[in-house]
Amino acid sequence: MTQVGQDTLGTRSTLSVGGTDYAYYSLAKAAAKLGDVSRLPFSMKVLLENLLRFEDGGFTVSTDHVKAVIDWQHNPTESSEEIQYRPARVLLQDFTGVPCVVDLAAMRDAIATLGGDTSRINPLVPVNLVIDHSVMVDEFGHPKAFEENVEIEYHRNMERYDFLKWGSKSLNNFYAVPPGTGICHQVNLENIAQTVWTSKDQDGVTVAYPDTCVGTDSHTTMINGLGVLGWGVGGIEAEAAMLGQPVSMLIPEVVGFKLTGELKEGVTATDLVLTCTNLLRQHGVVGRFVEYYGPGLASLSLADRATLANMAPEYGATCGFFGIDDKTLDYLRLTGREESQIALVEAYAREQGFWIDPSVEPVFSSTLELDMGSVVPSLAGPKRPQDRVDLTHVDDVFAKDMAEVYKKANSRVAVEGKDFDIGDGDVMIAAITSCTNTSNPGVLVAAGLVAKKADALGLKPKPWVKTSLAPGSQVVTDYLVKAGLQQHLDNIGFNLVGYGCTTCIGNSGPLAEPISKAINDNGLVAAAVISGNRNFEGRVSPDVRANFLASPPLVVAYALKGTVIEDFTTTPIGTGSNGQHVFLKDIWPTNLEVAETMASCLDRSMFQARYADVYKGDKHWQAIDVTGSETYQWRAGSTYVANPPYFEGMSMTPAPVLDIVDAKPLLILGDSITTDHISPAGNIKADSPAGQWLMEHQVAKADFNSYGARRGHHEVMMRGTFANIRIKNEMVPGIEGGMSRYNGEVMPVYDAAMKNKADGVPMVVVAGKEYGTGSSRDWAAKGTNLLGVRAVIVESFERIHRSNLVGMGVLPLQFKDGDTRNSLGLDGDCTFTIHGVASLTPRQDVTVEVTRKDGSTFTFTALCRIDTANEIEYFNNGGILHYVLRKLAS
Repeated sequence: MTQVGQDTLGTRSTLSVGGTDYAYYSLAKAAAKLGDVSRLPFSMKVLLENLLRFEDGGFTVSTDHVKAVIDWQHNPTESSEEIQYRPARVLLQDFTGVPCVVDLAAMRDAIATLGGDTSRINPLVPVNLVIDHSVMVDEFGHPKAFEENVEIEYHRNMERYDFLKWGSKSLNNFYAVPPGTGICHQVNLENIAQTVWTSKDQDGVTVAYPDTCVGTDSHTTMINGLGVLGWGVGGIEAEAAMLGQPVSMLIPEVVGFKLTGELKEGVTATDLVLTCTNLLRQHGVVGRFVEYYGPGLASLSLADRATLANMAPEYGATCGFFGIDDKTLDYLRLTGREESQIALVEAYAREQGFWIDPSVEPVFSSTLELDMGSVVPSLAGPKRPQDRVDLTHVDDVFAKDMAEVYKKANSRVAVEGKDFDIGDGDVMIAAITSCTNTSNPGVLVAAGLVAKKADALGLKPKPWVKTSLAPGSQVVTDYLVKAGLQQHLDNIGFNLVGYGCTTCIGNSGPLAEPISKAINDNGLVAAAVISGNRNFEGRVSPDVRANFLASPPLVVAYALKGTVIEDFTTTPIGTGSNGQHVFLKDIWPTNLEVAETMASCLDRSMFQARYADVYKGDKHWQAIDVTGSETYQWRAGSTYVANPPYFEGMSMTPAPVLDIVDAKPLLILGDSITTDHISPAGNIKADSPAGQWLMEHQVAKADFNSYGARRGHHEVMMRGTFANIRIKNEMVPGIEGGMSRYNGEVMPVYDAAMKNKADGVPMVVVAGKEYGTGSSRDWAAKGTNLLGVRAVIVESFERIHRSNLVGMGVLPLQFKDGDTRNSLGLDGDCTFTIHGVASLTPRQDVTVEVTRKDGSTFTFTALCRIDTANEIEYFNNGGILHYVLRKLAS
């Protein structure tokens, strides 16, 4: 059942489609009373409809909020007007989904303790959790790799899967898509999303409205390609949305990106998105909506649009939105949606003004333009997804960007027990991975055609390259097999390894031990080329320093060449079975070949068959025998799932908020600190605090699994916070990794934090620009909170992490007036007192008093980045979950 408001403006209307009547909230009727909306960006029209539907006389939404969105056209900059937005549904993946379900289970325990009703802790909107983050590339390059990786995955994660199945049986509106189905964003695009959503209201009337969602993964934005407004939020925000709380936000700026022309021969959608990511980062779109428009849209398939929308986190935007047109309808039909649903989408989009009209150019806050004919084959790297590089310059960029550690060009070292040697710039990992590209049949078919041509010429990948193919949907296998391309991918090492995120999220699995040893013993700068969306330091593999993003066909080509230190277009890829040099142009398919192959191998029935019973799962999932219950029976001694301490000692009345006095810095960091640096991610080292804790609890090193898989246990996760192998704390110069200082002694961050907590000393984190970029990892904020950090002071925040910090009761502060940690001389011996914390208002200035080691003091002014009144309420309650719990309990 959907909640609807009072409809003060009288916009509720009826739309008849195919003999069925739907209630809807008319934008045209709102326009007749409050002003023309025809030139509002599509994404703003979605917000407008949402406000019309939930307008409740001002309790959360008033007609003034509606008018503010319409009037935005006259001054299209970020507004100070706060609105309450309610998405239709929530999307989870298992790494972030497990802690969400842990928190809901803990909230059921807590509400019972407070005397409330446990049934109040249930999702009020549909929640789809797709288990996609757990599979790792342990086995690869042989026909049984997929089957064996599935067995290993279930062995590692059975306790987590048991818990998630309990959630699916115990929580209303909660649906778990089993392992081995696909990546959440591709499953969302191909099956879950409807473009126009429907549900019954309290009177039993079917209401039609835009499909919208928030997701606990940054790349939820991919669904914007289908005309569905969605973006990534932290797990704690998602839990609040599940429990009926609106997403509080300021009316955003909307940047228009005009696309003209069309892609040239041999240029892929991946090349386009890497180019756009670079341009948008330069333009500056952090915290803004981006909307694509212009005549170039006509040449882009829906999958191409989804590729562009997917990487909104990489260009920093909240979303990258597209309107609805015939391409949208064609994709809905191809992927097996019902004809009645497709008819509703078209009728609703045309009636409400969501249908793309080339003659209407919306009002935007700012614009930029790209002639797609200027796009060239591209990669991004070696450390950031926005650092696009021409294919012809990759070797130069590697040499320049890795200059500090790249000192032995062309000097090669032997690999123990192998008949080959390796050197700097050798490609150790070549992975076709990630929702970004495996959702796009065009680039996957192109990869298959490259493999086919290479196979025919007798080429093989270099023996040191770890090759893998991990599609985001089982349909990919169906069309590659039907086209006869999978056998050629198999022949050159790109066997199926699993349906999940794998290498894109760091689940690349270990390199062969002799190769890893040769790299690390000799300080080699190894490379990876993946078709993913993230290439931050330490993410892909601990053995690899230079990581490049590329299209799937380029991934195949780099596996064959085996190095990034030679010009890829003028030197041979390899030597064919006839002894002749083979160049990239010899194996690259034409656009016509790709199009004809797609037309012959892809059809609607494939999607209908694969998604007929998406929640059933394989024999392993079906064998998990779980019964539902009101509260979860926490397992004593579990190292995967535990009742978190957030609600211990909680009462119905929040404790008073106090100023932060004489806080010590736990870390002082530079620019571009990502959530990969902050949040526990990747492998767990035996000598780390988390590894030691696991061994103390009788877990063998072979069974450590990853931090991501253990996100349901706070003892593991807080020990892994700020433990990234590449993080550089300026308090301990010359040391790389998660180390800090306590009373002059160097030790792991966790140990220093616990000593400060034992002393009753609060802590702060100080950093530079773009703090918290990357994945929407709620543990980046949860771990910060549990370590005892009260405030984070930086030059700028990335959107999701800032809101996550507030949601965990951590104060986000931003330097003002050009101040930085360096200009103020902040170091590890300073202490910080932050005044006025008890009486904060949104975005107010606060005074920070600093005491140096010699006892001298000075003050600086920082901007409080608690941006809305709702967020002030969350912060004063100790976090968003505490706020919601008290509200539900009362």
